[in-house]
Formats: sequence, C-alpha cells, structure tokens
Amino acid sequence: MIAPPSSERVLVVDDEPDIVALVAYHLAKSGYRVSTAANGYDALGLARQERPALVVLDLMLPGLSGFDVMEQLRADDGTREVAILMLTARKDEPDRIRGLSLGADDYLTKPFSPQELVLRVGAILRRVGAAGGSGNDTLAIGPIHIDRAAHRVSVDGNDVDLTPTEFKLLLTLAERRGRVQARGHLLETVWDAAPDIQTRTVDMHIQRLRTKLGPAGELIETVRGFGYRLKAGHSRTA
Repeated sequence: MIAPPSSERVLVVDDEPDIVALVAYHLAKSGYRVSTAANGYDALGLARQERPALVVLDLMLPGLSGFDVMEQLRADDGTREVAILMLTARKDEPDRIRGLSLGADDYLTKPFSPQELVLRVGAILRRVGAAGGSGNDTLAIGPIHIDRAAHRVSVDGNDVDLTPTEFKLLLTLAERRGRVQARGHLLETVWDAAPDIQTRTVDMHIQRLRTKLGPAGELIETVRGFGYRLKAGHSRTA
C-alpha cells in the first residue's frame, strides 16, 4: 500500500490495548504517523498538542466518553477541524446519529476489519483535502459565503463552524446549485461511497448543516424520494 503523501498523524483512542495495538499497527504500516491514548482526557491533551489530521475515537471510554471528547474537540478553535472516525460497539442507530450530529465524519461498529478502518481513514482524509484545496475563489450564494482556500463558511458575515464533511457537503451542493443531488450521488462524492454508509448519514448531515446555517439553511431544499438541492438564488464567485 502506498504511504500517504504527507504522512498525516492519526490519533487512536480506545481503552482496549489489543484494539489500539492492532489499529496502530495497520495505520503505521500504511504510512501514517500514529499516536495513541487510552482515555478521553489523554486524547484531548494529545489532540491539542499534536493537532492530528484524524482521530479514531472509541465512544465507550472510561471517565470522559467519546461523545464528550467529540464535543470538546469541536468546541476548541485548535481542534474543531480535526476529522473524526468514531468506533462503537453499539449497533443502535441513536448512537450513530448522535455521533454524526456532534460532528463525526464517519463511523465503524465493532468488531471491524483493520483493513477497512485504514480505507475509511484514507477516504476521510482525501475528502477533507479536497474540501480544503478546491481553489482560491469565494463562492457566494445569497447570504452564504464559502471560501474554498481558507476552508471557511460565513452567513451574513458571521463565521459558521463546520466539520470537514459538512464543509464538503455544502461545497458540493453549492457548486451544483439549482440541480437536485441524489443521496447516492452525495454519498459517492462526499463520502467516497465508503462501505456500509447509508443514506441516513446524508440526511443527518443535511439536518445538522441546516441548523448551523440558521435561516440560510432554508436554501437547502429536500426533494422527496430523491435527494437535496441548494437554491440557485443570487450567486457569484470571486
């Protein structure tokens, strides 16, 4: 397997030593620089110190849960753009929805294949890189302004904090404004059609995106039985 070009750092957080060792081995073998933590407090400290590109985060941690860690990562200016792949032993949909709503970019349920985890990590980092390097222009649609180069979004001049996946989703809709985007197409474009990703994932991210955009979120229309469309409105690129 070809090593990642920039040897991105990945932080693996799990309280099960065997899982940490297994995941760290496969990630390191694939060319990533790997740090590990066994609890939420250590994970936050390492994330703030090392600024990893991605955190592989177990939800069931002692003391500070993975949900708590996610909330604090997203609330901190220094770590809010770190990508997150959550691990959960629970197959219940509410846990996955809660994690995605808090800003996770993807999830895996235990037990999982280490090879699949490495592929998921690569897919997330590719789309994060694509979202951050699509050009130097600013796309404006109504009150929404998207700065591709700076990876920033604002509404009426006020910055909106988006996760890398939310940014990529909004950018995809904006670049194809006025045209309906099928859920399957969004999965392929934004999530790289990762295994087991379901259309419910798209719906949850759209819901979260609308909430963050406030009244401007109404520009994202639901086309029943098909997908979503961003109203064309008055748009320009600078």
